Amino acid sequence: MLIEFTVGNFLSFNQKKTLSFEAKGISELKDNVAKCSNYKLLRSAVIYGANSSGKSNLLKALDRMRDVILSSVKLNDSDELDYSPFLLNTESENMPTFFEIVFVNDEQKFRYGFEYNASQIINEWLFIGKTEKPLFIRTIDGIGVTDKFEEGKGKEPSTNNNRLFISLVAQLGGTTSKKIIEWFKSYNVLSGIEHKDYYGFTTRMLHGQLEGCEKSLSLFQTLKLGFKDLKADESEFNPIDIPDNMPKNLRQKLIKEFAGKTQVTLKTIHNKYDKNGNPVDTVSFEKDRNESEGTNKIIDLSGPIFDTLSLGKVLIIDELDAKLHPLLTTHIVNLFNHTHTNPNCAQLLFATHDTNLLNTHLFRRDQIWFTEKDDFEQTDLYSLYDFNLPDGTKVRNDSNIERNYIRGRYGAIPFITN
Repeated sequence: MLIEFTVGNFLSFNQKKTLSFEAKGISELKDNVAKCSNYKLLRSAVIYGANSSGKSNLLKALDRMRDVILSSVKLNDSDELDYSPFLLNTESENMPTFFEIVFVNDEQKFRYGFEYNASQIINEWLFIGKTEKPLFIRTIDGIGVTDKFEEGKGKEPSTNNNRLFISLVAQLGGTTSKKIIEWFKSYNVLSGIEHKDYYGFTTRMLHGQLEGCEKSLSLFQTLKLGFKDLKADESEFNPIDIPDNMPKNLRQKLIKEFAGKTQVTLKTIHNKYDKNGNPVDTVSFEKDRNESEGTNKIIDLSGPIFDTLSLGKVLIIDELDAKLHPLLTTHIVNLFNHTHTNPNCAQLLFATHDTNLLNTHLFRRDQIWFTEKDDFEQTDLYSLYDFNLPDGTKVRNDSNIERNYIRGRYGAIPFITN
């Protein structure tokens, strides 16, 4: 499970800011907290803020850290790293980006992080356990490996300047390093707008009746989306399915590539009724052509959602509420917040503008986060629990959070000039 994530000098984040999933000592909504290896961690967290305040950049930071780690193994000596510093400060534009993450995996706590620029890894570190004993520390001058990280010894000279040490050790068979790499593979960052990117994952799950299939179908029935059933239909590739507005050369390439192959499409099954309203038959609709954008999104999201819940992963979604009714978004959040639907301690982190979710029946104060830019266009990140009101007091758990947020009491709203 994710404990905390820190980012600095990345896109709109200039100074280091930390998002924490560690539950505070407050009494509300205890079911929203999971116990993991003696840590009390939140099952979900939500981020609010004005447009261009940095919500998406925080999620991009998690995605970028993951990509740098997983792509490190493929780098050649001269390859540049994906470096996006804060550009509105004369000092930061030449400083390294900072990423650090703290998590629990197999009952062990790890703190791993690195700093880098376009050409090299500047610093890298790995600590283990509650007392945070160092396994290795890397600086611009070299890599120091402790006796507790035997798998890393002797591999220091083989590490290129632009490559992460953890990646090299894992590639060469290191046990602990592989565990770190695998944890980063266990969280996914998704767009809540362009949800077709993970349509294929859901299709494979439903077609192969993989883990999560039955729960997905049950979700569709619970939400009463208008169809009776959902079927994965396997058929031979037909060129007529290619959109007419596709460029001719690309169309010909796809026809050549997929000729003779089978394809799987999802179809919704609807009842057909007689004049008295009695069901007499069923009709199948092509999901993408006949169902609403919201229904398509729920179906496409179901694969990642139930894969995450089944395996205890972390799911990160930008604009979760896009195209969805607030009650549907609430239902998705509740799947993660409650023990009976989330027994494996999966976690959900998402950004939204839907203020209907801002209530103390759904979220604890430590689950609600805000992003806001200062006068220098730097993103600040803070939780409702940590926020101090003008009189110096904390936000009460019986406050009308939605109303107060809209009124600007907590900041992080658009400032619209007259």
